[in-house]
Amino acid sequence: MTDRMNGKGRGVRRFLPILDWGRDYRFSTLADDLLAAVIVTIMLVPQSLAYAMLAGLPPQVGLYASILPLVAYAIFGTSRTLAVGPVAVISLMTAAAVGQLALTTVEGAIAASAALAALSGLMLMAMGVLRLGFLANFLSHPVIAGFITASGLLIAVSQLRHILGIAGGGHTLPEMLVSLSGNLGQTNLPTLKLGLATLGFLFAARSRLNPLLRRLGLPARAADIATKVAPIVAVVATIAAAAGLGLADAGVRIVGEIPSGLPPFGLPTFDPGLWLQLAGAALLLSVIGFVESVSVAQTLAAKRRERIDPDQELVGLGASNVASAVSGGFPVTGGFARSVVNFDAGARTPAAGAFTAGGIALGTVFLTPWLFYLPQATLAATIIVAVLGLVDLGVLKRTWNYSKADFAAVAVTIALTLGLGVEAGVVAGVAVSLALFLYRTSRPHMAVVGLVPGTQHFRNILRHDVRTSPRLLSLRVDESLYFANARYLEDRLYDMVAARPELEHVVLMCPAVNEIDASALESLEAINEQLKTIGVAFHLSEVKGPVMDQLKRTDFLDHLSGQIFLSHYQAIAALDPSLLDRRIAPGSAASDDPSQADDPA
Repeated sequence: MTDRMNGKGRGVRRFLPILDWGRDYRFSTLADDLLAAVIVTIMLVPQSLAYAMLAGLPPQVGLYASILPLVAYAIFGTSRTLAVGPVAVISLMTAAAVGQLALTTVEGAIAASAALAALSGLMLMAMGVLRLGFLANFLSHPVIAGFITASGLLIAVSQLRHILGIAGGGHTLPEMLVSLSGNLGQTNLPTLKLGLATLGFLFAARSRLNPLLRRLGLPARAADIATKVAPIVAVVATIAAAAGLGLADAGVRIVGEIPSGLPPFGLPTFDPGLWLQLAGAALLLSVIGFVESVSVAQTLAAKRRERIDPDQELVGLGASNVASAVSGGFPVTGGFARSVVNFDAGARTPAAGAFTAGGIALGTVFLTPWLFYLPQATLAATIIVAVLGLVDLGVLKRTWNYSKADFAAVAVTIALTLGLGVEAGVVAGVAVSLALFLYRTSRPHMAVVGLVPGTQHFRNILRHDVRTSPRLLSLRVDESLYFANARYLEDRLYDMVAARPELEHVVLMCPAVNEIDASALESLEAINEQLKTIGVAFHLSEVKGPVMDQLKRTDFLDHLSGQIFLSHYQAIAALDPSLLDRRIAPGSAASDDPSQADDPA
C-alpha cells in the first residue's frame, strides 16, 4: 500500500513540480525571489506593451498575457529561473496567423489570438503527456538560427513605420518595403526625432552603459541589471516629453487610454471553423516556442547544475498558454532576455515568476493611466533594439564553411521567411532539412578498408597505407541500413565485386550500423544470393547486439554463405591470415555460430 501511494505521489509530482520545490521554500529564498520579481516586472511592462503592438493587438493585451501565464508556469514548469510571457518571434507569428483571417475588428483579433493561445496550449500539454518533446528535434539548430534571424529582420523592418510616423503594413519583407517607400513622403519629423533619439539611447545603453557603470565602481551584477532596465528610463522620459511638449498635437502617435483593471477572465471563443483555420499556425508556434523556451531553460539550469524535464516543460508551457487564453492574452513562451535578467537578479524558484505576475497585475490596476502619453515610437524602438540582438547573419558564413547542406537549409529558411512569411519559412526549413537528411543517408559513406601494419585497426585504403588482399574485400558502411540506401549499397557492392576477378570473400563491416530495416534485409539477402552464385562468400563483422537480435528473428543467418565475426580482425585472421603482422597476436576467429557476435555494445 505504501509503495503504491509513493508511486502515486511521484506521478503527481511529475506533473506538479511545485510540490518538490515548494516544500523546501525558505524565507531567504523568498527574499531573493521578491527582488528578482521587482526587477523583471520593471523590465516586463514596456516589453509586454511593445510585443502586444507587434502582434497587432491593443497594448493592455500584452499585460494580460504577462500575469496568469507566469502563475501557471510556476505551478507546472520545471525551470527555476525561466520567465514566460510575450516574446518577439511568437508575437510576429501571432500577427501573421491572425492577419490571414482578414478580421475587421479589434475585438475579433483579440478573440482569435486568445483562441490561438488556447489551441497552442492544448497541443503543448498533449505533447507533454505523451512525451513527444523529441519532435522538436526535427527543427535543426541551423534552421532555427535562420528562422530567428529572418524573423528579427522582419520585426525590425515592421517597426520602422512607427519610427517614421507613417502608415504601413505587410507580412513579408517585399510588402513592408513597398509600403514604407510608398508612404515615406508622409514622415512625421517630431516622431522621427523622438524615435531616433530613443533608438540611440537604447543602443548606447546596451553597448556602453555596462562598461561605464563598472568603471564607476558599480558591481558587475548591479551594472548588468541596470543595463537591462534601461527601456524603463526611455519610457519615462518619452512619456514626460510627449505630455509636456504636446507631441500628440504635432502628429506623434501615442498609446492613448489603456483600460485599468485585471484581465477579463473567461473561456476563449470556441468556433470549430476558426480553430481549424488556426491549427497549422498553432502547431508551428508551439514547436518554435518550445524549442526557444527549452533552450533557454537548459542553458540557465546548467549554470546552477540543475536539470529540467523537457516533457514536463511542454506541460508547463501548455498550461501557460491556456492560462493566457482564459485571461484575454495571446501566445507566450519562455523569453531569453527576461529569463537571463531573472537569473542574474537572483531568482531561486519559479515563485519569482508568480511574484512578477503580481507586480504586473498591480501595474494594470494602478499604472495604466500614466501610460496614456507613451509614444508608439518608443515601443517600436524597444522592439527593434531587442530583436536586432537575435539577428545572426554570420550563420550563413559558418554553415557555408562547415556544411553546404546546412547552408542550404539556413539560406532557404531565411529567404522564404523574408519573402513569403514566417510560416512558409519554418515549414520550408524543416522540409529542406529532412530532404537533405534523406539524401545524405540514401548515399552513405562507404570505405574499402585495409589493415594498418603493426595494429589491429582498419582504415580507408584511400587515406592510409594499409594491407589488402585481392582475395578479400572489406567494406565498411558508415550508416544504418534502411529503405532509402539499401539499393545504393547493392549497386556499389556489385560494382566493386565486378572489378575484382580474384575475389573469394566479401566482409561487410558494420560498426556504424545501428539498424537494418526490412528493405535493407531484403537487399542483404539479395547480395548474399548473388555472391553465392559466383562463388564469393558473404560475411559480416562487428554487428551490434540489437541489430544481431533483429537478424536472429529471421532466417537470414540460416542462408548466409559466410560467417558472422565479433571483430573485423578476427575476420581477417580466419579468411586471409597472410595479411596479419605476426608480431600481433591474432586472437581467436569467430566460428560459424552467429551467437558469437551477440555483443550488446
